[in-house]
Amino acid sequence: MNTLLSPEVKFWLNFFHPVLMWILLGVSIYALYLGIQWRRARTAEGEKKKELLKGRYNVKHYQVGSVILALMVLGAIGAMAVTYINNGKLFVGPHLLAGLGMTGMIAISASLSPFMQKGQDWARYTHIVLNATILALFSWQAVSGVQIVQRIITKQ
Repeated sequence: MNTLLSPEVKFWLNFFHPVLMWILLGVSIYALYLGIQWRRARTAEGEKKKELLKGRYNVKHYQVGSVILALMVLGAIGAMAVTYINNGKLFVGPHLLAGLGMTGMIAISASLSPFMQKGQDWARYTHIVLNATILALFSWQAVSGVQIVQRIITKQ
């Protein structure tokens, strides 16, 4: 594929996705914390509940989760675009397939929000299982992504 991008720009584009994903991994851990706090607030009673509700963990969890959803989808699309621009093809392997699976899972997880807001426990448990799976895959992706970055650097 012939693009108008200089070799330097094409090289540095390789690092946008890994940096974004490492940031999103950290933000995802923060979203987990907010989700746990919101669960504590929902199940608490009395003064403890009043105190926890002041933290507005539900609103923060929803907002952070929305940002994660948007950036993960855009990051996955961007990574595939950069790979194609630089190589003329995608490399179908565990990293790509796990990333696509995570992208689908996070969309499903976010789509459960209306059901959770109506108190549906099945939606909450599905949301938790999906997000735990995503976080586990995300951790593995971080390691395999570093290996990919090392190969890119070695080729230069």
